[in-house]
Amino acid sequence: MTHNDLAGALEKAELVHDAATLHEAITRVGAEIGASLAGAPALFLTVMQGALPFAGQLATQIDAPLDFDYVHATRFRGTTSGGELKWMRRPGTPLRGRTVLLVDDILDEGHTLRAIRDWCYDEGAQRVLLAVLCVKHHGRTVPGLEADFAGVVVPDRYVFGYGMDYHEQGRQLPAIYAL
Repeated sequence: MTHNDLAGALEKAELVHDAATLHEAITRVGAEIGASLAGAPALFLTVMQGALPFAGQLATQIDAPLDFDYVHATRFRGTTSGGELKWMRRPGTPLRGRTVLLVDDILDEGHTLRAIRDWCYDEGAQRVLLAVLCVKHHGRTVPGLEADFAGVVVPDRYVFGYGMDYHEQGRQLPAIYAL
């Protein structure tokens, strides 16, 4: 996959959410998280790689004491359909007794997020809150998994931009597009 392929995809793609809409959504989500935490500390745990743009913007909008770490687990590895969960990096910060804010780019079917959330509880987290930039509504999300905080809804199509990739390209795009 090349940058030219991304350009071709952008020519065919529909703009779903522009930069201004995403900024407003992230500001709102940050305020909601700050109100929920009510000044209590949390571990801000970014799910790499997709959540990086969202997480960086979201962190600046939360009025609460935060410690930072990240986790890298994937089911996709450059493909469009998921396989077995592969742990690339587990957080080094102890989770026992902590509130964990698990931050990801999208809640689609939720297999990866559920596995990471469950792992956090297995490690002794007291509470795990899920914050996602996007929710894809389609009825295929794993039972019992919902975002506590969500920025925008995206269509049940292939979406990319703002952390989500088009064959490992386009994560840096300041908007969300759908094919």
